[in-house]
Amino acid sequence: MTGGALEGVIEEKLPQGLYRVRTDDGQRVIASVSTEAQRTTVRLLPGDRVKLEVSSLDPTRGRITMRQG
Repeated sequence: MTGGALEGVIEEKLPQGLYRVRTDDGQRVIASVSTEAQRTTVRLLPGDRVKLEVSSLDPTRGRITMRQG
């Protein structure tokens, strides 16, 4: 995924390890958690701010790279 890095807030936890994230520019993205973030993040909950990478091929899909404090 090399689309672009964005920041947003988790709106909802979905089945199968997916999250619905609303980016700061108002876009909604369905995102999974990157392997590196899984190692360092304990738990993601609705309302948490996250950094994510959005796919250049499908801008509605992405990968959470970091939870912000």
